[in-house]
Amino acid sequence: MLFSPLTLGELELPNRLVMAPLTRVRSGKEGIPGPLVVEHYRQRASLGLIVSEGTYPSHAGQGFPGQPGLVTEEQLKGWANVTSAVHAEGGRIFAQVMHAGRVTHEDTTGGYEVVAPSAIAIDGETRTYSGKKSYPVPHALAVEELPGIVQEFVNASRNAIEAGFDGVELHSANGYLLHEFLSRAANQRDDIYGGSPENRARFVVEVAEAVVAAIGADRVGIRISPEHNIQGALELDAADVRETYGHLVDALAPLQLAYLSVLHKEPTSELVQDLRTRFNGTFLVNTGFGAITTREEATALVADGHADAVVVGRPAIANPDLARRWREGLPVNEPDQSTFYSDGAKGYTDYPAYQN
Repeated sequence: MLFSPLTLGELELPNRLVMAPLTRVRSGKEGIPGPLVVEHYRQRASLGLIVSEGTYPSHAGQGFPGQPGLVTEEQLKGWANVTSAVHAEGGRIFAQVMHAGRVTHEDTTGGYEVVAPSAIAIDGETRTYSGKKSYPVPHALAVEELPGIVQEFVNASRNAIEAGFDGVELHSANGYLLHEFLSRAANQRDDIYGGSPENRARFVVEVAEAVVAAIGADRVGIRISPEHNIQGALELDAADVRETYGHLVDALAPLQLAYLSVLHKEPTSELVQDLRTRFNGTFLVNTGFGAITTREEATALVADGHADAVVVGRPAIANPDLARRWREGLPVNEPDQSTFYSDGAKGYTDYPAYQN
């Protein structure tokens, strides 16, 4: 079943392997995808769906040096070259819209103020254009500022469609801005966007509703990572996690999004499968960063009815023809982790396809 077609929004996927959004920082200081980025995505077009690396919706939302954006005309032209190349190979591609929130520094954003739900800094350091720096205390967004952030997601999503993407994935995972609103550790507000699980889910729902209104539900997916506990977005109270994400998914379900993608180390767990039932739509799972997903695991997740498709990261990095290799049981390339966040073609476009 892993290699059977799947309807996702208005797309027909030829298989149920989805390329995970993978930070690769190859777009330079201006955030413009160039020919190397075009080739990287083109090579992987045989996967059922490609989800792009996280792309920032505003300069303040940039999280990493070399990250691409969906803001300037030059960035959109760069992405248009990517989407054209993927479509020419028969592929399908969504843009992941990612606002870094407090997971950044002014030296990365070009001086734009770092923002978050609450004025709480992450304990640790981040890479900037001028070296490693401690995370700053972010500006706590006022209620009257939130519509402007929603509009940034809307504008970036419209820009993605203009650049030829088939849709967008809202990044509400891994400790970035939307996830920060969900996490009690990152969100200590006392207004309607903080406190109760329902209040902490409110902003994510408002972003999803606005993007759906702008580009259509069939072009919108969302990614969440309950209990991932990364980059300071801690979720250690199991009961609170169930209630928070239950509220979130119950509110998202009526929107009839293209899909819900859940990153969790135990995709067959009661928590994840309850979210699947509540969502009642196309459901993607990703086993997270701890272990590389194997062909056997991916096959079982779909065959056993735990997911409609499986999101894979490192196997897709190392194997541009992963769908063929897994379908035919061929040997696979091993990923070189030392090149994940470097420059140039090494470890990016030089992994070979299988030769008969």
